[in-house]
Amino acid sequence: MSDRPWCRPCREHAPLYVFVGALILTGVGFGVFLVDALSLEQRLELAARLDAYRWTLIRPEGADPAASFRDSFLFYARWLGLIWLLGLTVIGLPGVLALDFLKGVMIGFAAGLMVREMDWEGLLLAFTAMAPHNALAVPALMIASVSSIRFAGWMVGERLLRKRGQLLPPFRSHGLTALAMLALLCGAALTEAYLTPLLLGRLLVLLA
Repeated sequence: MSDRPWCRPCREHAPLYVFVGALILTGVGFGVFLVDALSLEQRLELAARLDAYRWTLIRPEGADPAASFRDSFLFYARWLGLIWLLGLTVIGLPGVLALDFLKGVMIGFAAGLMVREMDWEGLLLAFTAMAPHNALAVPALMIASVSSIRFAGWMVGERLLRKRGQLLPPFRSHGLTALAMLALLCGAALTEAYLTPLLLGRLLVLLA
């Protein structure tokens, strides 16, 4: 690994990106399946909460975008930090893969619930609610995950088996990549806090 955040062209690591992407997509499918596994009472409770959230978007007097941004950014930062740290530990690599799978489950469950409860309107809502910020968040988490996988692989291959290689360059690359992805996740949090509610509010007014 070189000391640059983007050590080599992404196409050279395409298999890793395909693997992580497939893992997230598998999680999406599992999340959709979980919706069908819920009991009627659980679905009704979640549907009631979803309906209440819809009203807050139509009548956003009490909405606080700044607080929403702070909560979203802290959530993303913790998630990214955990991916970065698990890559450093090497043995925590399965945890990185588990987090990628969990991200897919969260997306699939939320989208599946909206579609299940609101049919085609739920499909529009799911796309509007989840596509804008996830268009930034998912690639950022994928890049961070691939960086962790590569760092862990380098540690095993170069430091543990061959007993050679300088630790600082790959460590610096791994850290700079995480910082770059943190900036991208900040954009995702801004989108989720300010743009997504605006789009959803207008969509819900049209659907009302």
